[in-house]
Amino acid sequence: MTGKYKRRLDLEEDRISKLPEHLIESILERVPFKYAVRTSGISKQWRYRWTTMKAMVFDEDFYKFAKNGAFGHNGFIRIINQILIIHEGSIRKFQLYLPIMSLDSFQEVDRWMILLSRKGVQEFMFLNANQCYELPSHMFSCLELTKLTLENCFFFKPPLGFEGFPNLETLILCKIDFGCGTQIKLPQLKKLLLVKCTNVYNFNIKATKVHFLHVYDCPDAKFLTLFKNPCLTQVGIHFRTPIQESVGVEKMTLPVMLSNLRGIELLEVDGCLFKVLIVEKIPKWLPHAVNSLKRLRLLNFQLACLDQLQGALCVLQNAPNLETLSVTFLEMKSQVIHYDVGAALSHLVAPNSLSCTLNRLQTVDIISFQGCTLELLFIKLLLAHSPSLHKFNIKPSQDFDVQKILYSMKDVVQFPRASPKAKILLLKSKLAFVRMFNNIAN
Repeated sequence: MTGKYKRRLDLEEDRISKLPEHLIESILERVPFKYAVRTSGISKQWRYRWTTMKAMVFDEDFYKFAKNGAFGHNGFIRIINQILIIHEGSIRKFQLYLPIMSLDSFQEVDRWMILLSRKGVQEFMFLNANQCYELPSHMFSCLELTKLTLENCFFFKPPLGFEGFPNLETLILCKIDFGCGTQIKLPQLKKLLLVKCTNVYNFNIKATKVHFLHVYDCPDAKFLTLFKNPCLTQVGIHFRTPIQESVGVEKMTLPVMLSNLRGIELLEVDGCLFKVLIVEKIPKWLPHAVNSLKRLRLLNFQLACLDQLQGALCVLQNAPNLETLSVTFLEMKSQVIHYDVGAALSHLVAPNSLSCTLNRLQTVDIISFQGCTLELLFIKLLLAHSPSLHKFNIKPSQDFDVQKILYSMKDVVQFPRASPKAKILLLKSKLAFVRMFNNIAN
């Protein structure tokens, strides 16, 4: 090795060795853990720096690395134990994926929880693919938490003296069983996501700053209680299970729901929700318009269901400032319940089916378009009542019939448009077909 080449290597090593502390920490956080450990070989200054990492991610990739190595099926537990034993300082972020394993107990996980409660952890993610895990009392000692994600756990009564997580801003709970009454104060909570949780009526939180709320497959949640939040601007509610099995603890109608969402800007609902909300004849005009609503997303929507159709039209009529509408139709092969289309057809062709103009509506997205008569009438209605419309995007279903879609789109482009600027675009799928249509349609 020549002297010049050696000096250049020494210079490059010095540059790496003398990086600022925050840059070294940032680099270690951005590489997988197995590579972070190997940075010990860069220089003396980097040696064992990984033992002070503030972000520790033991995800699915880490598990595969441990399993495929010489550590055995449960080897990654031993590795995590060793890492945590020699770790120094605080841990800001801790992510753990626990795969399906032959665990006799969660004893090791309990020990990690104890350690984390002493490390000042701020972000904790626990993804559990095993049997349900009962959260230990130490979990409630992590008062520095700002973001908490839990999957497949029992969430029982917190220990005496626990008042809440004072700094928690984001809470994501998936497949959580709220076995008994739980009341928690979350004064800084801004985002709440509940997915496939059970006994949710036992989950009582006091949080006045929540602006983002999404609830998936939790029919027994206390929706009205959750809605009564002055900061709530984004709400998503999804019922993917058959309606016959969805027994809520609250009697809630569409007018009642919307009257409790006075500041809502984005509303995302599953078509099944309208079936639950419409227990009586729905009025066209509500006592209070939803003036704040700007974006509406309708998912798994069945136009053939008169309740879903009337519910959607009611929201449209009472949202004078709506700017964006997205409707995803439920494809035929996914429909559990098949409705008689006669009532929906009669409603759509009635001259007063939509008794107002959608003056602010600028963008419409129709997704999973199948070209049926109901869809065409619905599109015709929107085009005729939207004087400010700019874009009307139509995305066919995955297994669409090219010939059928082509004939349907020929009808669509001939529908009267209240807006002279409205452009109809066909999106995705067979590109040659899409380009041909878009070239001749507008």
